[in-house]
Amino acid sequence: MKIIKEKHSLAMRWTHWVNFPILTIMIWSGMLIYWANDTYTFGLFGHTFFRFFPDWFNIALNIPKRLSEGMAFHFLFMWFFTINGVVYILYTLFSGEWRELAPNWNSFKEAWQVLLHDLHVRKMAPPQKKYNAAQRIAYTAIIIMGFGSLITGLAIYKPVQFNTLTWLCGGYHAARIEHFVLTIGYVFFFIIHVVQVVLAGWRNFQSVITGFEVTDDQPNRIIKPISSDEK
Repeated sequence: MKIIKEKHSLAMRWTHWVNFPILTIMIWSGMLIYWANDTYTFGLFGHTFFRFFPDWFNIALNIPKRLSEGMAFHFLFMWFFTINGVVYILYTLFSGEWRELAPNWNSFKEAWQVLLHDLHVRKMAPPQKKYNAAQRIAYTAIIIMGFGSLITGLAIYKPVQFNTLTWLCGGYHAARIEHFVLTIGYVFFFIIHVVQVVLAGWRNFQSVITGFEVTDDQPNRIIKPISSDEK
């Protein structure tokens, strides 16, 4: 017998899917801006060993000479990014869903067990509710990262008008580095998130679109052994 189980609300699904193209455009436009001052490298004694975006990469993606376009897109979509984030946070607070998302004292220990289970090192997965411990930590971290991107972005965008934010970030140069590191964090999160979705299967992915999941209703049955008197 098939049963329909409600899994994700409309508000959660809306903010989740809207955020994906917004962040994609933000990262793309941020690369157009970064091209104008490509300063972050790994080097020693005046010799550069590694650049995050070498010339062939910028040329392949047609990034050079598009600074004004990148700034226009970045400063426009940052408002959509902010509004979408505020809507999501308000929804989780007023709906009480933050209880399902916020990690607890045992989450870090259980997250390690989840990782071992995903790597097929541990056979039994730790007990979970709607989200496992690793998901709770990751989803909470991405909210904090979004807040950090907003603060550092404003500190870079208007360092004079938002001089207090710039000071809290450690100055303009530090805010720029922090903003860049957070962007790299988003990329890693996307990669891990997509891999986890693939491993979870189509049914789990479908529930994020439709909001429900179709499962088999198969209650556990306890088989009582036959005693010698009943034979």
